[in-house]
Amino acid sequence: MKVSAQRLPESQVLLEIEVDPEQMERSLDKAYRKLVQRVDVPGFRKGKTPRAMLERHVGRERLVREAVDILIPEAYSQALDKEEIDPIGQPSIELLRDEPLSFKATVPIRPTVELGDYQSLRVERDEVQPGEGEVDSAIEELRHRYAVHEPVERPVQTGDIVRAEVRVVIDGRDLHHDEDAEFRLKEGAMLLLPGFAEGLLGAEKGTPKDVTVTVPPGEGSLAGKTGTVTTVVKEVKQERLPELNDDFAREVGEGFSSLAALRERLANDIRERLEAQAEENYREKALTALVEAARTIEFPPVLADREIERLVRDQARSTGMEVDRYLQMIKKTPEQLREDLTPAATERVKRALALTQLAEDEKIIVEPAEVDEEIERLAASSGQQAEQVRRMFASPDARMAIERSILTRKTMDRLVAIAGSARGGPAAKPAAKPARKKAKSKKTVKEES
Repeated sequence: MKVSAQRLPESQVLLEIEVDPEQMERSLDKAYRKLVQRVDVPGFRKGKTPRAMLERHVGRERLVREAVDILIPEAYSQALDKEEIDPIGQPSIELLRDEPLSFKATVPIRPTVELGDYQSLRVERDEVQPGEGEVDSAIEELRHRYAVHEPVERPVQTGDIVRAEVRVVIDGRDLHHDEDAEFRLKEGAMLLLPGFAEGLLGAEKGTPKDVTVTVPPGEGSLAGKTGTVTTVVKEVKQERLPELNDDFAREVGEGFSSLAALRERLANDIRERLEAQAEENYREKALTALVEAARTIEFPPVLADREIERLVRDQARSTGMEVDRYLQMIKKTPEQLREDLTPAATERVKRALALTQLAEDEKIIVEPAEVDEEIERLAASSGQQAEQVRRMFASPDARMAIERSILTRKTMDRLVAIAGSARGGPAAKPAAKPARKKAKSKKTVKEES
C-alpha cells in the first residue's frame, strides 16, 4: 500500500492512499463471502454459490462496491498508523479509483495553539458606581410593590388595574375571548395589540367599548389585518402609593430604621449587582484579549461544526422543542441557521482552545480532593436531596464533568490575575462583606453571577 501525507491549513492532513492489487483481491474475497450469504442464486443453495457464478449474477460492480466498503476503513486505519497521525474526528473521503482502490482522506487533527507572551496581557477594569437615578428607580419600584389597589367608580385611566371581559375579532375571525381578564394600563406598555391600551382609556364600568386595532407585521397571515377588541369593564382599581418617609422604610422587607437606611441598603445592593456584572464582563474581556493576543489558534472545521450543533440543540431546548420543530418556528433551514451561528461557534472554539492551552502552560490541575469538595458543596446546598446528588456525581463521567468545570474556573481565575496585575501575580481577593437585611426588590436584591 502506498501512502503520502500532506499537511493542510486548519489543522488537517491530506492522505493519498493507493491499495496494492493483492490487498484489493483479499477484500474482494471478503466481499464475496458476505454477499454469498445474502444473495439467492437460482440453482444454488444460499451460501454455496461459487464466486464466478455470484459475480455473474450480481455484477462485478456490486462486488467491487462491497469490497471497497470493507477496504477503505482498513486502509485508512493502516495509513494513520504508518504516518503516526492521531485524528480527532471522522475523515472526509474522496474516491479516486475503485479497482484497485485509490482514495484521498482529509483528516482533522489536534489544534495548534500558541499563546505567545500572555504574561504581559493587561486589561483595564471599568469603574462601578451606581447612579442616584438607579436608587430612585429602586425606591419607586418598592413603592409600587407596597401600593394599595383601591376600587374606584370612574372611567379607566392610565395606571389603573382593570378587570374586564375581552373579545378579539380580527378580519371576521373570533380569535380571543376572556370573560375575566385582569391587566394594568402601564404608560407606554402594549396590551394584546397596538392601540388597545390607548383605546381603553375612558371606558366606563359595565358599558361595552370597541377599540379598532391592526395586527402588526410578523404575525403570519393576519399581519396588517384590522379588527375590533370589545371590552366590558367589570372593575377599576387605582394604585395608591405609600408616602415616601421613614414609616414606609420600616414596612419594607424586614424593616429599616429610616428612609436613609433603606436608600443606603438599595445603593449597596445595586453596587454589588453592578460589581458582579462588571466582574463577569472583565472575565469576558480578559478571555477575548487572550484570544486576540495569541500567536496561533488553528483548528479543524469539525470543531466548529460540533459547536454549531451544540448551539442549535441549546437554542431548541430553551424553547422546549425538538430541533426540527424549532427550525420550523424560526422559519430557517439548517443551512441558514448554520451560517448564522458559524461566527459565534468559531469564536467559542477559539476561546475554549486558548483557555485549555493557558491551563497547560500554567500547569493548572485539579486534585481529586477538589472534586470531592465541590460535590459536597453541591450536596450541602441540595437539602433533603443531598444523598441523591452524591450518587448522581459518583460516576466517572460525572466526576470528569465536575473536574472540567473546576479547571475552567481555576484557569479563568489565573487569567484574571494576570490581566489585572502589574506583574501578572495573583490578584487580591475582596474582603467578605457582612450580611445585611434585604430590601426585597427584584432589581436591587443581589443577583448570582
